[in-house]
Amino acid sequence: MASRHLCRSIAMQSLYEWDFSDKKKDLKKIVERNINEFGTGLEDTSFIWELITGIIDHLSEIDEIIEKAAPQWPISQINIVDRNVLRIGLYELLFGDKKAVPPKVAINEAIELAKGFGGGSSGKFVNGVLGTVYKQIQNEK
Repeated sequence: MASRHLCRSIAMQSLYEWDFSDKKKDLKKIVERNINEFGTGLEDTSFIWELITGIIDHLSEIDEIIEKAAPQWPISQINIVDRNVLRIGLYELLFGDKKAVPPKVAINEAIELAKGFGGGSSGKFVNGVLGTVYKQIQNEK
């Protein structure tokens, strides 16, 4: 597994656990534990922390974008895995370093996370939401 993909997986699992606890657990401790458990062999964990801090810094904005892009799905009704995969994908798509992670790579990585951790329709759902946002970005240029 490529190291950036592994970093995204650890970030997603950490966000999932934090979200599942209604954001009451210490996210930093969750991330540290998951790095120790799942990130053996990772030499650089800075990308995990970039994702986590970036998503938390932009959480309300990202969730608002999700609700606009999927109006039939209030954020609280979106499956926890899908919701956090969307948060990662949208962070990378909107706020991340476009040179390091081009938009289509961010979308593809989010779809792969959704397929790996979510349900049968998670990949299609994530693709639909991120595709909608990407088209809106392109139209604004």
